[in-house]
Amino acid sequence: MAMFDDAFNPRHGLSRCSCGNHSSQEAHDADAAERAQAAAAEDTRYGSVVDQAIMRALFPDDTTRRGFLKAVGSGTAMAAVSQFFPLAAAREAFAAEKIGPLEKKDVKIGFIPITCATPIIMAQPMGFYARYGLNAEVIKTAGWAIIRDKAMNKEYDAAHMLSPMPLAISLGVGSNPVPWTMPAIENVNGQAITLAMKHKERRDPKDWKGFKLAVPFDYSMHNYLLRYYLAEHGIDPDRDVQIRAVPPPEMVANLRADNIDGFLAPDPVNQRAVYDGVGFIHILSKEIWDGHPCCAFSASREFVTQNPNTFQALLRSIVDATAYATKAENRKEIAAAIAPANYLNQPVTVVEQVLTGTFADGLGNIRKVPDRIGFEPFPWHSMAVWILSQMKRWGQLKDDINYGSIATQVFLAVDANRAMKEAGLAAPNESFKKHVIMGKEFDPSKPKEYIDSFAIKRS
Repeated sequence: MAMFDDAFNPRHGLSRCSCGNHSSQEAHDADAAERAQAAAAEDTRYGSVVDQAIMRALFPDDTTRRGFLKAVGSGTAMAAVSQFFPLAAAREAFAAEKIGPLEKKDVKIGFIPITCATPIIMAQPMGFYARYGLNAEVIKTAGWAIIRDKAMNKEYDAAHMLSPMPLAISLGVGSNPVPWTMPAIENVNGQAITLAMKHKERRDPKDWKGFKLAVPFDYSMHNYLLRYYLAEHGIDPDRDVQIRAVPPPEMVANLRADNIDGFLAPDPVNQRAVYDGVGFIHILSKEIWDGHPCCAFSASREFVTQNPNTFQALLRSIVDATAYATKAENRKEIAAAIAPANYLNQPVTVVEQVLTGTFADGLGNIRKVPDRIGFEPFPWHSMAVWILSQMKRWGQLKDDINYGSIATQVFLAVDANRAMKEAGLAAPNESFKKHVIMGKEFDPSKPKEYIDSFAIKRS
Protein backbone atom coordinates (compact mmCIF):
# COMPACT_ATOMS: atom_id res chain seq x y z
CA MET A 1 0.00 0.00 0.00
CA ALA A 2 1.39 3.37 -0.99
CA MET A 3 2.15 5.60 1.96
CA PHE A 4 1.92 8.88 0.05
CA ASP A 5 0.18 10.23 -3.04
CA ASP A 6 2.61 10.49 -5.99
CA ALA A 7 1.77 14.13 -6.51
CA PHE A 8 2.70 15.15 -2.95
CA ASN A 9 5.86 14.47 -1.00
CA PRO A 10 5.53 15.42 2.68
CA ARG A 11 9.30 15.25 3.14
CA HIS A 12 9.68 18.31 0.91
CA GLY A 13 6.28 19.78 1.65
CA LEU A 14 5.54 20.68 -2.01
CA SER A 15 3.54 19.37 -4.94
CA ARG A 16 5.36 16.93 -7.24
CA CYS A 17 4.70 15.88 -10.83
CA SER A 18 3.07 12.61 -11.88
CA CYS A 19 6.43 10.85 -12.28
CA GLY A 20 7.82 12.13 -8.99
CA ASN A 21 11.06 13.42 -10.50
CA HIS A 22 10.14 17.07 -10.92
CA SER A 23 9.18 19.78 -8.45
CA SER A 24 5.91 20.46 -10.27
CA GLN A 25 3.78 19.29 -13.16
CA GLU A 26 4.85 22.42 -15.07
CA ALA A 27 8.51 21.40 -14.72
CA HIS A 28 7.61 17.87 -15.83
CA ASP A 29 5.83 19.19 -18.94
CA ALA A 30 8.67 21.57 -19.79
CA ASP A 31 11.24 18.77 -19.49
CA ALA A 32 9.10 16.47 -21.64
CA ALA A 33 8.80 19.14 -24.32
CA GLU A 34 12.56 19.72 -24.29
CA ARG A 35 13.24 15.99 -24.60
CA ALA A 36 10.79 15.69 -27.48
CA GLN A 37 12.43 18.60 -29.28
CA ALA A 38 15.89 17.09 -28.79
CA ALA A 39 14.64 13.71 -30.01
CA ALA A 40 13.12 15.29 -33.11
CA ALA A 41 16.35 17.12 -33.81
CA GLU A 42 18.23 13.84 -33.40
CA ASP A 43 15.95 12.19 -35.96
CA THR A 44 16.54 14.92 -38.55
CA ARG A 45 20.29 14.33 -38.41
CA TYR A 46 19.76 11.10 -40.32
CA GLY A 47 19.15 11.78 -43.98
CA SER A 48 16.26 13.14 -45.97
CA VAL A 49 12.57 13.14 -45.16
CA VAL A 50 11.99 9.87 -47.01
CA ASP A 51 14.90 8.16 -45.20
CA GLN A 52 13.49 9.29 -41.86
CA ALA A 53 10.02 7.99 -42.80
CA ILE A 54 11.44 4.60 -43.81
CA MET A 55 13.42 4.29 -40.57
CA ARG A 56 10.33 5.13 -38.51
CA ALA A 57 8.30 2.51 -40.38
CA LEU A 58 10.96 -0.15 -39.81
CA PHE A 59 11.62 0.84 -36.18
CA PRO A 60 8.37 2.27 -34.72
CA ASP A 61 9.87 2.39 -31.23
CA ASP A 62 11.75 5.69 -30.89
CA THR A 63 14.33 4.40 -28.41
CA THR A 64 15.19 1.36 -30.52
CA ARG A 65 15.47 3.40 -33.72
CA ARG A 66 17.67 6.10 -32.25
CA GLY A 67 19.85 3.55 -30.49
CA PHE A 68 20.38 1.69 -33.76
CA LEU A 69 21.24 4.87 -35.67
CA LYS A 70 23.68 6.05 -33.03
CA ALA A 71 25.34 2.64 -32.86
CA VAL A 72 26.00 2.17 -36.57
CA GLY A 73 25.71 5.65 -38.09
CA SER A 74 23.26 6.90 -40.70
CA GLY A 75 25.27 5.80 -43.74
CA THR A 76 25.68 2.22 -42.52
CA ALA A 77 22.05 2.07 -41.40
CA MET A 78 20.66 3.14 -44.76
CA ALA A 79 23.09 0.83 -46.61
CA ALA A 80 21.81 -2.07 -44.52
CA VAL A 81 18.20 -1.10 -45.15
CA SER A 82 18.83 -0.94 -48.91
CA GLN A 83 19.78 -4.63 -48.89
CA PHE A 84 16.19 -5.69 -48.26
CA PHE A 85 14.16 -2.55 -49.03
CA PRO A 86 13.95 -0.76 -52.44
CA LEU A 87 15.35 2.45 -50.95
CA ALA A 88 16.40 4.06 -54.23
CA ALA A 89 12.96 3.51 -55.76
CA ALA A 90 11.26 4.91 -52.65
CA ARG A 91 13.45 8.01 -52.76
CA GLU A 92 12.74 8.58 -56.46
CA ALA A 93 8.99 8.08 -55.97
CA PHE A 94 8.99 10.49 -53.04
CA ALA A 95 11.00 13.04 -55.03
CA ALA A 96 8.71 12.78 -58.06
CA GLU A 97 5.64 13.20 -55.88
CA LYS A 98 7.09 16.26 -54.16
CA ILE A 99 8.44 17.98 -57.27
CA GLY A 100 6.40 16.93 -60.28
CA PRO A 101 7.38 15.75 -63.80
CA LEU A 102 10.81 16.94 -64.90
CA GLU A 103 10.97 19.20 -67.96
CA LYS A 104 14.54 17.97 -68.57
CA LYS A 105 16.07 14.79 -67.23
CA ASP A 106 19.42 15.14 -69.00
CA VAL A 107 21.29 18.11 -67.56
CA LYS A 108 24.85 19.39 -67.81
CA ILE A 109 26.54 21.09 -64.86
CA GLY A 110 29.93 22.74 -65.18
CA PHE A 111 32.38 22.75 -62.27
CA ILE A 112 35.93 23.81 -61.41
CA PRO A 113 37.98 20.99 -59.78
CA ILE A 114 38.14 22.37 -56.23
CA THR A 115 36.69 21.16 -52.93
CA CYS A 116 34.27 24.11 -52.89
CA ALA A 117 32.28 22.16 -55.49
CA THR A 118 32.02 19.10 -53.26
CA PRO A 119 28.18 18.86 -53.16
CA ILE A 120 27.86 19.42 -56.93
CA ILE A 121 30.54 16.84 -57.70
CA MET A 122 29.68 14.14 -55.14
CA ALA A 123 26.00 14.24 -56.10
CA GLN A 124 26.92 12.43 -59.33
CA PRO A 125 29.00 9.41 -58.18
CA MET A 126 27.05 9.07 -54.93
CA GLY A 127 23.62 9.03 -56.60
CA PHE A 128 22.00 12.22 -55.30
CA TYR A 129 21.00 13.44 -58.78
CA ALA A 130 19.62 10.01 -59.72
CA ARG A 131 17.54 10.07 -56.52
CA TYR A 132 15.49 12.87 -58.10
CA GLY A 133 15.26 11.30 -61.54
CA LEU A 134 18.05 13.37 -63.11
CA ASN A 135 20.66 12.10 -65.52
CA ALA A 136 23.26 14.70 -64.60
CA GLU A 137 26.61 15.10 -66.32
CA VAL A 138 29.10 17.09 -64.24
CA ILE A 139 31.73 18.58 -66.54
CA LYS A 140 35.19 19.62 -65.35
CA THR A 141 36.00 23.08 -66.67
CA ALA A 142 39.35 24.91 -66.81
CA GLY A 143 38.48 28.36 -65.45
CA TRP A 144 35.79 30.72 -64.23
CA ALA A 145 35.51 32.81 -67.37
CA ILE A 146 34.88 29.60 -69.32
CA ILE A 147 32.27 28.47 -66.78
CA ARG A 148 30.53 31.83 -67.07
CA ASP A 149 30.57 31.88 -70.87
CA LYS A 150 29.38 28.29 -71.28
CA ALA A 151 26.56 28.85 -68.78
CA MET A 152 25.51 32.09 -70.47
CA ASN A 153 25.62 30.36 -73.89
CA LYS A 154 23.37 27.58 -72.49
CA GLU A 155 25.99 24.88 -73.00
CA TYR A 156 25.54 24.19 -69.29
CA ASP A 157 22.11 24.01 -67.69
CA ALA A 158 23.56 25.00 -64.31
CA ALA A 159 27.01 25.68 -62.96
CA HIS A 160 29.34 25.83 -60.03
CA MET A 161 30.19 29.52 -59.67
CA LEU A 162 31.95 31.80 -57.25
CA SER A 163 29.25 33.43 -55.11
CA PRO A 164 29.93 36.96 -56.49
CA MET A 165 29.54 35.79 -60.11
CA PRO A 166 25.70 35.59 -60.28
CA LEU A 167 25.61 39.16 -58.90
CA ALA A 168 28.19 40.37 -61.43
CA ILE A 169 26.42 38.63 -64.34
CA SER A 170 23.05 40.08 -63.33
CA LEU A 171 24.53 43.58 -63.15
CA GLY A 172 26.55 43.24 -66.36
CA VAL A 173 29.89 43.63 -64.58
CA GLY A 174 32.56 41.96 -66.70
CA SER A 175 29.99 40.57 -69.14
CA ASN A 176 26.68 41.38 -70.78
CA PRO A 177 23.90 41.64 -68.17
CA VAL A 178 21.80 38.48 -67.89
CA PRO A 179 19.39 37.83 -65.00
CA TRP A 180 21.05 35.11 -62.91
CA THR A 181 20.23 33.25 -59.72
CA MET A 182 22.10 31.66 -56.85
CA PRO A 183 19.83 29.12 -55.13
CA ALA A 184 22.46 27.69 -52.77
CA ILE A 185 25.88 28.32 -51.28
CA GLU A 186 28.16 25.35 -51.93
CA ASN A 187 30.62 25.94 -49.10
CA VAL A 188 31.70 28.29 -46.37
CA ASN A 189 35.33 28.88 -45.39
CA GLY A 190 37.60 26.42 -47.25
CA GLN A 191 40.21 28.88 -48.58
CA ALA A 192 43.62 30.05 -47.44
CA ILE A 193 46.47 32.42 -48.14
CA THR A 194 49.46 30.32 -49.18
CA LEU A 195 52.94 31.75 -49.68
CA ALA A 196 56.07 30.39 -51.35
CA MET A 197 58.47 28.63 -48.99
CA LYS A 198 61.06 31.40 -49.46
CA HIS A 199 58.73 33.75 -47.56
CA LYS A 200 58.61 31.77 -44.30
CA GLU A 201 60.23 34.67 -42.49
CA ARG A 202 57.93 37.29 -44.05
CA ARG A 203 54.70 36.54 -42.23
CA ASP A 204 53.78 40.19 -41.58
CA PRO A 205 51.61 41.47 -44.48
CA LYS A 206 53.14 44.92 -44.01
CA ASP A 207 56.32 43.41 -45.52
CA TRP A 208 54.57 42.23 -48.67
CA LYS A 209 55.01 45.37 -50.80
CA GLY A 210 56.01 44.30 -54.29
CA PHE A 211 54.49 40.81 -53.95
CA LYS A 212 52.76 39.19 -56.92
CA LEU A 213 49.65 37.45 -55.62
CA ALA A 214 47.03 35.34 -57.38
CA VAL A 215 43.30 34.90 -56.96
CA PRO A 216 41.03 32.64 -59.06
CA PHE A 217 38.91 35.41 -60.61
CA ASP A 218 38.25 39.14 -60.34
CA TYR A 219 34.68 38.50 -59.13
CA SER A 220 35.50 36.14 -56.29
CA MET A 221 35.45 36.05 -52.51
CA HIS A 222 39.16 35.29 -52.79
CA ASN A 223 39.80 38.65 -54.43
CA TYR A 224 37.65 40.56 -51.95
CA LEU A 225 38.99 38.75 -48.87
CA LEU A 226 42.61 39.20 -50.00
CA ARG A 227 42.05 42.89 -50.69
CA TYR A 228 40.33 43.28 -47.32
CA TYR A 229 43.17 41.50 -45.50
CA LEU A 230 45.87 43.55 -47.21
CA ALA A 231 44.10 46.87 -46.70
CA GLU A 232 43.56 46.15 -43.00
CA HIS A 233 47.34 45.84 -42.76
CA GLY A 234 47.92 49.12 -44.59
CA ILE A 235 48.73 47.58 -47.99
CA ASP A 236 46.96 49.11 -50.98
CA PRO A 237 46.00 46.09 -53.13
CA ASP A 238 46.12 48.13 -56.35
CA ARG A 239 49.33 50.09 -55.71
CA ASP A 240 51.55 48.15 -53.31
CA VAL A 241 51.14 44.63 -54.75
CA GLN A 242 50.08 42.97 -57.99
CA ILE A 243 46.95 40.82 -57.90
CA ARG A 244 46.34 38.67 -60.95
CA ALA A 245 43.68 36.12 -61.85
CA VAL A 246 45.02 32.57 -62.25
CA PRO A 247 42.81 29.47 -62.72
CA PRO A 248 43.03 27.26 -59.62
CA PRO A 249 44.51 24.24 -61.49
CA GLU A 250 47.47 26.42 -62.55
CA MET A 251 48.25 28.08 -59.22
CA VAL A 252 50.67 25.56 -57.73
CA ALA A 253 52.67 25.40 -60.97
CA ASN A 254 52.95 29.19 -60.99
CA LEU A 255 54.11 29.17 -57.37
CA ARG A 256 56.70 26.49 -58.16
CA ALA A 257 57.94 28.47 -61.17
CA ASP A 258 58.34 31.59 -59.01
CA ASN A 259 55.85 33.51 -61.15
CA ILE A 260 53.92 34.49 -58.01
CA ASP A 261 54.76 34.91 -54.34
CA GLY A 262 51.51 33.45 -53.09
CA PHE A 263 47.76 33.25 -53.53
CA LEU A 264 44.44 33.31 -51.78
CA ALA A 265 42.99 30.19 -53.29
CA PRO A 266 40.31 27.55 -52.89
CA ASP A 267 41.31 24.13 -51.69
CA PRO A 268 42.71 21.65 -52.45
CA VAL A 269 45.14 24.14 -54.09
CA ASN A 270 46.59 25.28 -50.76
CA GLN A 271 47.01 21.77 -49.45
CA ARG A 272 48.52 20.60 -52.74
CA ALA A 273 51.17 23.35 -52.47
CA VAL A 274 52.06 21.98 -49.04
CA TYR A 275 51.98 18.38 -50.31
CA ASP A 276 54.39 19.30 -53.11
CA GLY A 277 56.67 21.21 -50.76
CA VAL A 278 56.43 24.51 -52.65
CA GLY A 279 54.33 26.54 -50.24
CA PHE A 280 53.00 26.93 -46.69
CA ILE A 281 49.59 27.95 -45.38
CA HIS A 282 49.93 31.46 -43.96
CA ILE A 283 46.34 31.86 -42.77
CA LEU A 284 43.00 30.14 -43.34
CA SER A 285 40.25 32.31 -44.79
CA LYS A 286 38.03 31.48 -41.78
CA GLU A 287 40.52 33.50 -39.73
CA ILE A 288 39.58 36.54 -41.83
CA TRP A 289 35.82 35.93 -41.81
CA ASP A 290 34.59 32.81 -40.07
CA GLY A 291 31.63 31.42 -42.00
CA HIS A 292 32.16 33.44 -45.16
CA PRO A 293 30.55 32.17 -48.37
CA CYS A 294 32.69 31.00 -51.24
CA CYS A 295 31.25 29.01 -54.11
CA ALA A 296 27.68 28.44 -55.19
CA PHE A 297 25.21 26.48 -57.29
CA SER A 298 23.85 28.81 -59.97
CA ALA A 299 21.52 28.93 -62.96
CA SER A 300 20.05 31.58 -65.21
CA ARG A 301 16.68 32.97 -64.24
CA GLU A 302 15.44 31.78 -67.64
CA PHE A 303 16.35 28.17 -66.81
CA VAL A 304 14.73 28.44 -63.38
CA THR A 305 11.46 29.82 -64.73
CA GLN A 306 11.22 27.60 -67.82
CA ASN A 307 12.19 24.39 -66.00
CA PRO A 308 10.80 24.81 -62.47
CA ASN A 309 10.59 21.10 -61.65
CA THR A 310 14.04 20.33 -63.03
CA PHE A 311 15.41 23.29 -61.11
CA GLN A 312 13.82 22.05 -57.89
CA ALA A 313 15.22 18.55 -58.50
CA LEU A 314 18.71 19.98 -59.02
CA LEU A 315 18.46 22.11 -55.91
CA ARG A 316 17.14 19.24 -53.78
CA SER A 317 19.89 16.94 -55.08
CA ILE A 318 22.60 19.40 -54.12
CA VAL A 319 21.09 20.31 -50.76
CA ASP A 320 20.73 16.59 -49.93
CA ALA A 321 24.40 16.12 -50.86
CA THR A 322 25.26 19.13 -48.71
CA ALA A 323 23.39 17.63 -45.76
CA TYR A 324 25.42 14.43 -46.16
CA ALA A 325 28.65 16.44 -46.37
CA THR A 326 27.92 18.28 -43.11
CA LYS A 327 28.55 15.08 -41.13
CA ALA A 328 32.21 14.63 -40.18
CA GLU A 329 31.90 10.84 -40.34
CA ASN A 330 31.15 11.04 -44.09
CA ARG A 331 34.09 13.23 -45.08
CA LYS A 332 36.60 10.45 -45.87
CA GLU A 333 34.04 8.63 -48.01
CA ILE A 334 33.37 11.87 -49.89
CA ALA A 335 37.09 12.52 -50.35
CA ALA A 336 37.49 9.13 -52.01
CA ALA A 337 34.50 9.82 -54.27
CA ILE A 338 35.67 13.21 -55.57
CA ALA A 339 39.46 12.74 -55.70
CA PRO A 340 39.66 10.75 -59.01
CA ALA A 341 40.97 12.23 -62.26
CA ASN A 342 37.54 13.00 -63.74
CA TYR A 343 36.76 15.17 -60.71
CA LEU A 344 39.51 16.81 -58.61
CA ASN A 345 42.45 14.77 -59.91
CA GLN A 346 44.18 14.92 -56.53
CA PRO A 347 45.73 12.39 -54.13
CA VAL A 348 43.04 11.24 -51.71
CA THR A 349 45.21 12.26 -48.75
CA VAL A 350 45.25 15.88 -49.98
CA VAL A 351 41.45 15.99 -50.24
CA GLU A 352 41.05 14.24 -46.87
CA GLN A 353 43.25 16.81 -45.15
CA VAL A 354 41.00 19.58 -46.45
CA LEU A 355 37.66 17.92 -45.68
CA THR A 356 38.58 16.51 -42.27
CA GLY A 357 40.48 19.61 -41.13
CA THR A 358 43.50 17.66 -39.88
CA PHE A 359 46.34 18.88 -42.07
CA ALA A 360 50.01 19.75 -42.45
CA ASP A 361 50.57 23.50 -42.79
CA GLY A 362 53.97 23.39 -44.51
CA LEU A 363 55.70 24.86 -41.46
CA GLY A 364 56.19 21.56 -39.68
CA ASN A 365 52.86 21.63 -37.85
CA ILE A 366 49.85 19.33 -37.96
CA ARG A 367 46.78 21.47 -37.39
CA LYS A 368 43.31 20.33 -36.42
CA VAL A 369 40.58 22.70 -37.64
CA PRO A 370 37.36 20.66 -38.12
CA ASP A 371 35.55 23.62 -39.69
CA ARG A 372 38.32 24.46 -42.12
CA ILE A 373 35.60 23.95 -44.74
CA GLY A 374 31.89 23.79 -44.08
CA PHE A 375 28.82 23.11 -46.18
CA GLU A 376 25.93 25.43 -45.35
CA PRO A 377 23.66 26.05 -48.36
CA PHE A 378 21.59 29.00 -47.16
CA PRO A 379 22.28 32.08 -49.38
CA TRP A 380 22.14 34.93 -46.88
CA HIS A 381 21.02 38.16 -48.52
CA SER A 382 23.32 40.02 -46.15
CA MET A 383 26.30 38.16 -47.62
CA ALA A 384 25.23 39.34 -51.08
CA VAL A 385 25.11 42.92 -49.80
CA TRP A 386 28.66 42.55 -48.41
CA ILE A 387 29.89 41.26 -51.78
CA LEU A 388 28.22 44.17 -53.57
CA SER A 389 29.82 46.59 -51.09
CA GLN A 390 33.24 45.24 -52.00
CA MET A 391 32.51 45.51 -55.73
CA LYS A 392 31.67 49.14 -55.07
CA ARG A 393 34.68 49.65 -52.77
CA TRP A 394 37.16 48.48 -55.39
CA GLY A 395 35.62 50.29 -58.35
CA GLN A 396 33.97 47.33 -60.10
CA LEU A 397 30.58 49.02 -59.65
CA LYS A 398 30.48 52.60 -60.88
CA ASP A 399 26.81 53.45 -60.35
CA ASP A 400 24.77 53.60 -57.16
CA ILE A 401 22.63 50.50 -56.66
CA ASN A 402 19.86 49.21 -54.44
CA TYR A 403 21.90 46.64 -52.51
CA GLY A 404 19.01 44.87 -50.79
CA SER A 405 16.87 44.61 -53.91
CA ILE A 406 19.66 43.06 -55.98
CA ALA A 407 20.53 40.65 -53.17
CA THR A 408 16.97 39.35 -52.89
CA GLN A 409 16.56 38.99 -56.66
CA VAL A 410 19.74 36.94 -57.16
CA PHE A 411 20.14 34.95 -53.93
CA LEU A 412 17.10 32.62 -53.77
CA ALA A 413 16.76 32.28 -50.02
CA VAL A 414 13.12 31.09 -50.08
CA ASP A 415 13.90 28.14 -52.36
CA ALA A 416 16.95 27.23 -50.29
CA ASN A 417 14.97 27.40 -47.06
CA ARG A 418 12.36 24.97 -48.42
CA ALA A 419 14.97 22.53 -49.79
CA MET A 420 16.96 22.61 -46.55
CA LYS A 421 13.92 21.70 -44.47
CA GLU A 422 13.15 18.82 -46.83
CA ALA A 423 16.73 17.57 -46.33
CA GLY A 424 16.48 17.74 -42.56
CA LEU A 425 18.74 20.78 -42.22
CA ALA A 426 18.02 23.71 -39.93
CA ALA A 427 16.99 26.71 -42.04
CA PRO A 428 16.95 30.29 -40.78
CA ASN A 429 13.72 32.28 -40.81
CA GLU A 430 15.48 35.50 -41.79
CA SER A 431 17.88 36.32 -44.60
CA PHE A 432 19.70 39.41 -43.35
CA LYS A 433 22.08 39.46 -40.39
CA LYS A 434 25.21 41.27 -39.26
CA HIS A 435 28.63 39.76 -40.00
CA VAL A 436 32.06 40.30 -38.47
CA ILE A 437 35.11 40.48 -40.74
CA MET A 438 38.50 40.85 -39.04
CA GLY A 439 36.81 42.20 -35.94
CA LYS A 440 34.75 44.83 -37.78
CA GLU A 441 30.98 44.55 -37.85
CA PHE A 442 29.12 44.77 -41.15
CA ASP A 443 25.52 45.98 -40.98
CA PRO A 444 23.76 45.07 -44.27
CA SER A 445 21.33 47.94 -43.79
CA LYS A 446 24.19 50.46 -44.04
CA PRO A 447 26.42 49.43 -46.97
CA LYS A 448 27.36 52.98 -47.99
CA GLU A 449 28.45 53.92 -44.47
CA TYR A 450 30.47 50.69 -44.34
CA ILE A 451 32.30 51.50 -47.59
CA ASP A 452 32.94 55.09 -46.48
CA SER A 453 34.52 53.86 -43.23
CA PHE A 454 37.56 52.44 -45.02
CA ALA A 455 40.68 54.51 -45.60
CA ILE A 456 41.80 52.39 -48.58
CA LYS A 457 39.23 52.12 -51.35
CA ARG A 458 38.70 53.01 -55.01
CA SER A 459 35.03 54.09 -55.03
